[in-house]
Amino acid sequence: MELTVGQLASRSGVAVSALHFYEARGLISSRRTAGNQRRFSRDTLRRIAFIRVSQRVGIPLRTIQDALSALPDERTPTRDDWARLSADWRSELDDRIRQLQLLRDGLTDCIGCGCLSLDRCALANPDDKAAAGGP
Repeated sequence: MELTVGQLASRSGVAVSALHFYEARGLISSRRTAGNQRRFSRDTLRRIAFIRVSQRVGIPLRTIQDALSALPDERTPTRDDWARLSADWRSELDDRIRQLQLLRDGLTDCIGCGCLSLDRCALANPDDKAAAGGP
């Protein structure tokens, strides 16, 4: 059984406009009827679930698209696919977490300082890079 775009939106909890965007980006695909209406296979629901969970943990759409296009015959991701991909993505997420922690700590220092001086502030002028250019 195939699903219309409205049925897919209702069952997946994703707006029709987002489904059109996903399709335009090659994340999901449909076939067209003789009346030029989109029809999606039921396994598209699993692809959408994969996309949404990946986005929820901070994976960019481009990375998700690359992962999905690497699957043979653009099949629906399996549990094994998720395990492999999430292991690969873990180090990327760990790096982002470290970067965010550094930003948070810098913000805490800035709030504690209270100066918000553009020439001395570690956030506004990191590592005083502007000083190298002279006055």
